[in-house]
Amino acid sequence: MLHMKDDVQSWNPGDRVIIASTDFSMYQAEEFSLLPCPECNKYQVKIQGKPQFTHVGEIIDAIDMRAEVGVLTRNILIHGEMENSCYGNNWCQFFSYDTFGGHIKILGNFTSVHLSHIELKNMGQQVKGSYPVHFHLCGDVDERGGYRTPTYLEGLAIHHSFSRCVAVHATNGLLIKDSVGYDTLGHCFFLEDGTEQRNTLYHNLGLVTKPGTLLPTDRNDTMCTSIRNKVYGNYIPVPATDCKAVSTFWISHPNNNLISNAAAGSQDTGIWYLFHSMSTGDTHGLSPETKAELTPLGIFYNNRVHSNFKAGLFIDKGVKTTNASAADPREYLCLDNNARFRPHVDADPKKPRAVALIDSLISFKNNDLGAWVRGGDILIKNSGFADNGIGLSFASDGSFPKDVGSSQEVSESLFVGESKNYGTNGGQNKYWGVGGGENKTRTLPRNKTFPIRGFQIYDGPVHLTKSTFKHFIPTSDRYTSAVGFFLKNPWQLTPRNNISSVKFETSVSLKVFFGISGPWFEENELDGDKNSIFHDVDGSVTGYKDAYVGRMDNFLIRHPDCINVTKWNGVICSGRYSQVFIQTWGSQNLSMSIVRDEYPSSPMTLRGINSQRASFQQYQPVVMIGKSYTVHWNGSAPKETVLYLINFDKGDWIQVGLCYPPDTTFQVMSDIYQRQSANFDSMEDYGPASSLEDLQKSMSERKFFFDNSTGLLLIFLHAKHSRDGHSYCSTQGCERVKITATIKSKDTSNCMTKAYPKYSKPPKAIIAMPPRTTTQCSNCGAAKMVFTSDPHKTYLQAQIKSLSKEEIQQGDNESFITVNGEMFSFAESGFFLVIVDACTGKVTKNTLFFQLDAKMEKYLNTGIPQRSIVLLSTRNKQSGFGSISQYLVSLGIAKAADLQIKESFAFFGFRGGVNTSWAKLFTAPAGKKLGLLEKYIPLELEEYGCTKADTPWRKDVELLKKALSKH
Repeated sequence: MLHMKDDVQSWNPGDRVIIASTDFSMYQAEEFSLLPCPECNKYQVKIQGKPQFTHVGEIIDAIDMRAEVGVLTRNILIHGEMENSCYGNNWCQFFSYDTFGGHIKILGNFTSVHLSHIELKNMGQQVKGSYPVHFHLCGDVDERGGYRTPTYLEGLAIHHSFSRCVAVHATNGLLIKDSVGYDTLGHCFFLEDGTEQRNTLYHNLGLVTKPGTLLPTDRNDTMCTSIRNKVYGNYIPVPATDCKAVSTFWISHPNNNLISNAAAGSQDTGIWYLFHSMSTGDTHGLSPETKAELTPLGIFYNNRVHSNFKAGLFIDKGVKTTNASAADPREYLCLDNNARFRPHVDADPKKPRAVALIDSLISFKNNDLGAWVRGGDILIKNSGFADNGIGLSFASDGSFPKDVGSSQEVSESLFVGESKNYGTNGGQNKYWGVGGGENKTRTLPRNKTFPIRGFQIYDGPVHLTKSTFKHFIPTSDRYTSAVGFFLKNPWQLTPRNNISSVKFETSVSLKVFFGISGPWFEENELDGDKNSIFHDVDGSVTGYKDAYVGRMDNFLIRHPDCINVTKWNGVICSGRYSQVFIQTWGSQNLSMSIVRDEYPSSPMTLRGINSQRASFQQYQPVVMIGKSYTVHWNGSAPKETVLYLINFDKGDWIQVGLCYPPDTTFQVMSDIYQRQSANFDSMEDYGPASSLEDLQKSMSERKFFFDNSTGLLLIFLHAKHSRDGHSYCSTQGCERVKITATIKSKDTSNCMTKAYPKYSKPPKAIIAMPPRTTTQCSNCGAAKMVFTSDPHKTYLQAQIKSLSKEEIQQGDNESFITVNGEMFSFAESGFFLVIVDACTGKVTKNTLFFQLDAKMEKYLNTGIPQRSIVLLSTRNKQSGFGSISQYLVSLGIAKAADLQIKESFAFFGFRGGVNTSWAKLFTAPAGKKLGLLEKYIPLELEEYGCTKADTPWRKDVELLKKALSKH
């Protein structure tokens, strides 16, 4: 029997249903037929057969992991007439079955189109333009197009499809709601050319989205490298960068609305937002600028993504908009890393940024990423991430100096490393091993050794705040950390990354991890690896307010009072930090070593970001403000070096000495780079100082000093202008110093042996380390206790911890029941009950019985009020243990159980006129522990006998009305 969240009285015996996977593999989805069930209530159905896999039916660790169930049967069936096997030119090398189904195409200028409650089976073809439902070049199909009643698809069941589910092509204002797309080839709900806007997808389910052949982004590895009829010459596509993007929801323009949808399994991604630089396909050239990268995001609320191989949610990239050529042999419309989402008001880069809001996302059991989000400004809030390889990773909207800096924030969210959804070994799940706090076997993402991370820092600036972490526990096979960093990172990291008001539950044993040489991390020696850093604003991570956390071997950011945390491979320091962006021209690509004068024996060597074929190289070390550094090379010094002041506030400075041969002559100048116009202004030449003392006395002046004895050209980088918001540069533009060197010698420009000890300084802190906080943060962590896909409903968090005699003897003395975080402890042996009103959630009674006597029997039979949630815990084994279960039958268990051989038990029950799906008795024999048991119990239900309230306010319904009213 299936216990459903919604009323399913309209489902009938004989109907086919699909139950989604709640594990890493989408192939654990299972089809069943419904059986007659006279005993079922309106929220129950009975299926024929036994499921092969576990399908979660409850909220686990505060994340709603309940499996979606979609009914596939409709009164009206439209289906393709199929052959027994693949034939003709239908890509039979990839498909053993017939993929040439039927299709429905809707063209523009129609009178009205409303498709409702139709079943479409074996539809679509592996031919461009032939899809189960295809809106083709229809333009505006809402009130803007003259339609009094907006065009909609409602309640469709599209399954066993051979090409997509619904294709929306150059069509705007379409409503797609309450529809199921199951077992399809290629992108399922598909917005095609990058011009589609104002479409609304509401309460749709898509699952088992498999690769297809039509577009490069539909294809898997084999298809990608085999289909080469549209590439130039002998080019062989690269699957990881050209293809492998098949998605259940393929959203090619941000101005569309996604509300209460579920992407429950794709070969690659659940929901993918990408950004076309221009219209493509049949509308190529008709809209020369889609402005997709600049357009504000439509409504995104209450969507679910799980069981996807690559990522749950992906916001990044675009497609190639030119045909294959000698200059770029890749196929037209292959995946392309050419787009960055940077929304502005009215899609105008001169106007303020518009925050893209991702609200109430639930993401779990995605093999690689729960969500990858590039761009800014972006805010993710009220979201839950569980059992992903990586919960959430932000990426900045570009590369400096083109990127002006933006905000990426996650708040009021929950991250769960390894939940009590243990999964099932099978259904194409590849990895199975031990994990979690209970050390039980479970399905795993990526690999047994993959370092699981809750929140991943890549470059930044990112802000993590008001969020909670639980169940991040390393094993002997892998590092599992709440906060981690992008692996093998050649890129920059900004010290403006910051974390505040976070809560780590006791089940987190590794808060932060900077990586270590070994599997997955490899050498852990790329530029970004070395410069990993974040700001602990309030001490909620480290216990030290206003501290910075970096890698333990980074001596550019240290001082003597910093605190090493070996477990993290990290160090906690005080100070102020910024970055120097160094571009070099006119030499082979060099490794650069930068040394702080206070730690001359601990240089940081940077390889640079660009490839060896690039005409210039760039480096971006994090530096402590107010300190002096020297820079050295592993070859002849660059002929031209430009130093940008990144995240410097007005008045900030560092001293830099760059190594050159003694007979070098220089031209040194400063300017301000205007990124919008690519112009330079405020150009000033530097003059020579007579000595280092002269230079230091006039650090704000434009002077340099060349020390012939050491080969160091010494200058100050001193910010003269204020910086605003998240911008990397000042309000006037990017302050730079440009050094043009005339070099006669080809000797290696490494001056360390001459520079030190001459320029050595004793290390000291500029800002003293703060005292360690001794009080626990009362307002840290997410305010919400539970993250569900029905946020209009109220749930009660109930936890029970019972103790056996053996556990007490081993020193465990904590036995309790908690209700919504309020703990009711009991230290004496016996049976402890907490009674909660199922309509209000208020605790009405808590009481301890030392044994099952007449008084307790009477209370269980007649003393508990109707409409009550009953929570029962035990401590030690007491008289009456074996016979108490007969009194629990009226509270929800199916039949009395023999508890005589049990050492402890816990019970969640209900006193009322209905059997609930959540009532359950947990028992433990000798030598076993129950541990902490948790349930999230729905309140205020009509079937409890609660007074029927007015129709609750539903944010999703209000947002749907808002989306449609914009038409």
